Amino acid sequence: MSFEFHCTACGQTHHGMPALDAAAPLSYYTVPEDERETRCQLDSDACIIDDTYYFVRGCLEIPVHGEQEPFSWGVWVSLSEQSFRQWLESYESEKRSHIGPFFGWLNAALGPYPDTVNLKTSVCLRDGFIRPFIELEPTDHPLAVEQREGISVQRVAELYALAVHGDYAAEEGNF
Repeated sequence: MSFEFHCTACGQTHHGMPALDAAAPLSYYTVPEDERETRCQLDSDACIIDDTYYFVRGCLEIPVHGEQEPFSWGVWVSLSEQSFRQWLESYESEKRSHIGPFFGWLNAALGPYPDTVNLKTSVCLRDGFIRPFIELEPTDHPLAVEQREGISVQRVAELYALAVHGDYAAEEGNF
């Protein structure tokens, strides 16, 4: 039986564990739209802004009680230039979990939580061309607590409704 949950916002039953992600780091949206083409290099896994700021995309996974598959936020994390270069060198390697982890700052606004921008993270590379695992510093921030302790199926439905149907869902760069 596949995972399913009832969305209180739209009234539908959704099948499969949701994974929500941002197309670009939050900092990308601070660059005026008419300047992005010249100032930003963006692809599905990396972003460089002004040849100075470096970002990679990864998965901030939250265990769901009683389920095998985690709820996943596809987020962007800023890295130092040195860490970014190491990440880039290992990008094409199937075996790369031995590299890192890298220190990074969360560069995502996850609306269902209090301010998530610049939470401290570890970017952990994974083998098999899977996006990096993003581990938050173990603090008392609600997102960090949920990553450590897991969430209920009802919380998955709540997060989905807030991120997809909430007021901030339409804001550029937000979930």
